[in-house]
Amino acid sequence: MLALLAGWEWYWRDFGVTPAYRNDESQWSAQRRRINQGEGGGMVLVGSSRVLFDVQLPVWEQLTGERPIQLALEGTSPLPVLEDLAADPDFTGQLLIGVAPDVFFSGFAYRAGALKYFHREGPGQRVGHWLSQRLIEPYVAFYDGDFALDTVLARQPWPVRPGTRPRIRVRKLMQQEADRNCAMWSKVETDPAYRALARSVWVANLSGPLPGMASPQDRTQVVDTQIARAVKALATLCARGVKAVFVRPPSDGAYLAFENQYLPRASTWDLLLARTGTPGIHFEDTPQLQHYQLPEWSHMTAAEARRFTAALVLLVAQTLPLPAPGRRAQER
Repeated sequence: MLALLAGWEWYWRDFGVTPAYRNDESQWSAQRRRINQGEGGGMVLVGSSRVLFDVQLPVWEQLTGERPIQLALEGTSPLPVLEDLAADPDFTGQLLIGVAPDVFFSGFAYRAGALKYFHREGPGQRVGHWLSQRLIEPYVAFYDGDFALDTVLARQPWPVRPGTRPRIRVRKLMQQEADRNCAMWSKVETDPAYRALARSVWVANLSGPLPGMASPQDRTQVVDTQIARAVKALATLCARGVKAVFVRPPSDGAYLAFENQYLPRASTWDLLLARTGTPGIHFEDTPQLQHYQLPEWSHMTAAEARRFTAALVLLVAQTLPLPAPGRRAQER
């Protein structure tokens, strides 16, 4: 058994994998609990993978003196988390709400189980998470869902049954730290073949209208439903003194083309701001948020994410009551 584990570890390290913390429900729950343990008056980040990858917590902390709580979930609308925060009287702080159009306005929630896990997590699960973070995750490279044996077997080129098409799953794209500060995995940036693989996943999944949104009428109905959820949650939060800002991070290439075709700004983003009465920062309106390197069209490299965060802090500080950015931020 030890020989097999050592071989598996060697194989993935040779592929370029290094130890990182797991992006699982326990990790998310540990950050969510901070709100109920006395940190509910600070900055909280919600959204999908663009907020998770592109907003760098150390940079934010360096410029404001405050380290945000990172609650963004990849492939998942922030609305379930927003609704959960609206129902939690312990949260009285500020919100940055990321908007990735295909996820936000469809209501898609790939990681919806994180909220259920948080509300049901028991002592045994917390102990398991504590042990994993101290004894396994900092030292073992293959301890990532993308390298689990069943996952590796499932993505082999098995024969496809007639009338079906193979499901192409998203591969590993990021490295995560203990408090869910994340950055793009360097292999996506430096390995052309792996970058092409990451792009091919987006191309396959963005080959037509989103499920349940094929017709203009269906699209309008789904978008209106999601915006109505945001309106209701934000009304509750605002009544409690919470201040929020929407942020539309950059996208590029085929991903941006898909968003513009099926979820145009005028019928999504503009309506969201108008109906919620909440300020928003859109990368297309802001020169400081443009011209970043997005290797697979949806997320920034680690270096670009640090530069992006420094620019974003200055913009958010014009809307929310953040600690005043220091001289270093102003110089940037």
